[in-house]
Amino acid sequence: MKETLEIRWHGRAGQGVVTAAVTLADVLSSEKGKHVQAFPEFGAEKRGAPILAFNRISQKPIRSHSQVYYPDIVVVTDPSLLGLVDISEGAKDDTIFLMNTTFDVPLVRERLNLGKRKIYALDAYSIARHELGRAIPNVPMVAALVKILSLMDLDKFRENIKVSLAKKLRPEVVEMNLRTIDRAFNEVKEG
Repeated sequence: MKETLEIRWHGRAGQGVVTAAVTLADVLSSEKGKHVQAFPEFGAEKRGAPILAFNRISQKPIRSHSQVYYPDIVVVTDPSLLGLVDISEGAKDDTIFLMNTTFDVPLVRERLNLGKRKIYALDAYSIARHELGRAIPNVPMVAALVKILSLMDLDKFRENIKVSLAKKLRPEVVEMNLRTIDRAFNEVKEG
């Protein structure tokens, strides 16, 4: 892992994008030697409006508190944003893209002019609908991100996120979310 990873999340208000960034930070904060931060960028957006959230993951204390302008990773939680917002703004040649989509990834790569950058895809809506009964993509997307970046193994991640989710959710909902994690780890694919 690079000394500091900067992540930019693209989503829509009400889909749990900010919660996803905060959950990732919470899960990683228990890891020795990891410094993390999570924060949103939004104003008075209405439900469904495009929003941004950010994470930094570092091996040293994080001094920067500005938004992420040159992301190492871009996570897109809503496929309707593809082509609507410039998800590649500030992306470097080695930026990794993780998308919640069922779209043809080579076509997405071509239409968004992403070149040879790594793209990973996951149908997080279907996973969430099937396991939770609601299309909330945040936990499956966090799980896919943890897997593709090798931030921790599945067992450790499940243990950490169970603690994190239990702070806000009923035990049966935590268990449903753990199933989304297992599926995301198995179903995320490089495109």
